[in-house]
Order: sequence, then C-alpha cells, then structure tokens
Amino acid sequence: MDIRPIAYIRTEFPEKFGVPRQSGLAKNLRARIVFQPEYRNPDALRGLEGFSHIWLIWEFSANRNTGKWQPTVRPPRLGGNTNIGVFATRSPYRPNPLGLSCVAIENIDLSTDMGPVITVRGADLMDGTPIYDIKPYIKYADSRPEAVCGYVDSLEERSLKVVFPSELSSVIPDRSVIPALLDVLRLDPRPSYHDDPQRVYGLSFCDLNVKFRVETGVLTIIDVECGS
Repeated sequence: MDIRPIAYIRTEFPEKFGVPRQSGLAKNLRARIVFQPEYRNPDALRGLEGFSHIWLIWEFSANRNTGKWQPTVRPPRLGGNTNIGVFATRSPYRPNPLGLSCVAIENIDLSTDMGPVITVRGADLMDGTPIYDIKPYIKYADSRPEAVCGYVDSLEERSLKVVFPSELSSVIPDRSVIPALLDVLRLDPRPSYHDDPQRVYGLSFCDLNVKFRVETGVLTIIDVECGS
C-alpha cells in the first residue's frame, strides 16, 4: 500500500524527551497541522468546524525500526524491565510505526500563507511528525466508558509538583508558553525507572532549554536558557 503524509505537525518539541506519553494529558499544549501543498484545499475540511476533537494517524518517524520486529516490548511505565506483547502496548517500536492521537481543535484557519491550518491542543507528537490521516472524533462510536484497560488500569499517572523560581520564569520572553511548559513538567518527562534526586535533566521546549531536578514528588527548575 502506498501512503504519503498529508500534513506535518508543528509543535514545541524538537526532540522526544518531554513529549507527553499520551494525547490529551497536557491540555495547554498547542500545535499546528500544516498540510502538504497538494492537500491544501479548504473543501477537504468542510464540516470539520462542527467537531471539537479529531483523531490523528501519524508515524513514529524518530523511531524507525530497520531490523526484525520484536513480539514483546518493555514499557517505560512498567519500569522498563517487564515484557509485554507489542500489540498490548502503544510502544513506538512496532511492525508498522503508526501512532494514534485524539486532540482538541482550537481553531481552523482556511486562508493562511500555508493554506488551511488546524490549531490543536493536547498533541503528543514531536515537531515535524508526518500525519497520514485525520478523522473526526465521534462520541457515540469512539467513547467507551465501560472499557477495561488491562495492566494500565493498575497504573497511576504520575503528577509532580513543579517549583519554578520567579527569577527564572521572568527570563522567558513569551510568557504565554509557561502554562504548557508546566503541564509537560507535571507529567514527569523522566523515564519511570529514573529516581536520582541529584541528576539534572534538560528539556528542549519552545526554543528554551529547561534544566530541572526531581526529588520526592517535587520537580524544581534550576535553570532556563533561551535560544537565539
């Protein structure tokens, strides 16, 4: 089957570290879906303005597996040492590296210099990720409140308290990005098997390099460097 990207997403994540592990967890995160030239026809989005959410089908483009596929993977949230069947996970290391994300539509602009652009919230994609399809989220078909989620039901989503000293937050030129940055940090971007309170982590986000430590459920930002 010959499939080609219809669009690419523009986000604040130039690298994988820090990208939320699932869509919708960092609700303040904005991203833009920019279509390829041949798909920049406003008619293709006719009717989408009536929907609040969409599904994105995309490629784990930073995780291309050129070797033989593996039937099991070790999810980071299980400590990185438990083997689970690849089809029982959302691991990026799959026979076909396809991802699925549900995001909220914030705005649809049909007349930008790049053609129609969809601004969304809650995306869990790196900057430049190729998108292969977009489908509207439909409540009666897509929502399953009674669903059982296997081992995931026994896991608690980690949420950290974030300490952001005012002298560091004040150096950020565009303060409107701070809520999204805090969302990302609260989700604990570290691998789940890391627990060294002396270790300094660096997060690239929105032309910023944010350095932090984590100890006993508290993430403390210790430095912020702004790009040129």
